[in-house]
Amino acid sequence: MAYVHRGLALPAAALTSLTVLAAPAAAAPADDGGGDQCTFPSKPYAGRPWALQRVLLDELWHQSTGRGVRVAVIDTGVDIKNAQLKSAVDASKGKNLLPKDIKDPSGQPLPRGAENGTTDTVGHGTKVAGIIAARPADGTGFVGLAPGATIIPIQQNDADGHGTAETLAEAIHDAIDAGAGVINISQDTAKAVEPAGTLKQAVDAALEKGIVVVASAGNDGLGGNVKPTYPASFPGVLAVAASDRNNERAAFSQSGAFVGVAAPGVDMVSTVPGGGHCADSGTSFSAPYVAGVAALIKAKHPKWTQREVVAQIEQTAERSVAGHDRLVGWGVVDPVRALTEDDHPVQTPVAHEGVTPARAPTPVALQLGETDDQRTRRLATYVAVGAAVLAAALAGAAVAFREARRRGRRGGASGAA
Repeated sequence: MAYVHRGLALPAAALTSLTVLAAPAAAAPADDGGGDQCTFPSKPYAGRPWALQRVLLDELWHQSTGRGVRVAVIDTGVDIKNAQLKSAVDASKGKNLLPKDIKDPSGQPLPRGAENGTTDTVGHGTKVAGIIAARPADGTGFVGLAPGATIIPIQQNDADGHGTAETLAEAIHDAIDAGAGVINISQDTAKAVEPAGTLKQAVDAALEKGIVVVASAGNDGLGGNVKPTYPASFPGVLAVAASDRNNERAAFSQSGAFVGVAAPGVDMVSTVPGGGHCADSGTSFSAPYVAGVAALIKAKHPKWTQREVVAQIEQTAERSVAGHDRLVGWGVVDPVRALTEDDHPVQTPVAHEGVTPARAPTPVALQLGETDDQRTRRLATYVAVGAAVLAAALAGAAVAFREARRRGRRGGASGAA
């Protein structure tokens, strides 16, 4: 069966992406794009997507592939009919938390999907999972950043917003029980409303277990909106904004002091249900890019704490200013630097890059008379000039002596005649 996802009618300046929202009571679906559509299944993407072209994958995977790390994708499900995801997903740990009696607007029952979260009629969760851990495959240059990691699919929301803050909290606890080392949440509460305490309690429980929690910053950045979004704004959560090909904040990306880093989020190619690939945009697809990097670091440094993994990602991000800013946080994530500039763990990022503070020039010491160096150079000059004069004088004397001898021989010959 082919599913079609069409974007909602939004301003032309917005980019196409479905951002699943979880509200305290009922969730509201959102889409930061125009009328583009993606048919499931789709054609394979033959080339290497731009977000991967900027990464030296061989060098990255020489350090780590994420092997042994479990990444929980709390989303709309992960369709394992896509060949690049079939071996990446641990179906035995998957969950489906959607209501059992879902109905469409006309009152007709909707298919609930597999109980283990391995179906996805929306495509959102399948794209998120692909960016993290899609396996290499013939005929495409697309692959996940952490192709050795394992995906735990937790189906908690859908295009109609049946997910709530309460079910999101339940999903986080399920991820903890499933042994997740990283949790990716590409959704936020409707209208940036801070939810009831159950969601924060679940996030805190994950952090206490040493789990890296990564969340999308949100797509309400048009018009310069700056406001906290949840769960991204909770302390300890790594909030991810979206960047474009120029490493600048994407126009739709939410800004704020809570933003930790940015990652590619424009025209992001990834896996779709049934097979093949589609491109989409949004912070929903920036977050899994960072979740993939977190899986790589955890696999290489299994003893590092959650805080150390997050600080490493922030510390090695590429930025043009010293320190943190509200647009891209500590900068745009750099996967290779995060895996190679890791001699020792850091607790907090340090602004050792960007603008270098100006230094006052060192004054020249006042010197009276001739210095030792000057005297040495002067004497050397005298010696060189004297040697040259002496050599010239000796050469001249030799010439004069030879000339005198020749004149003497010619004079003697004339007298004998």
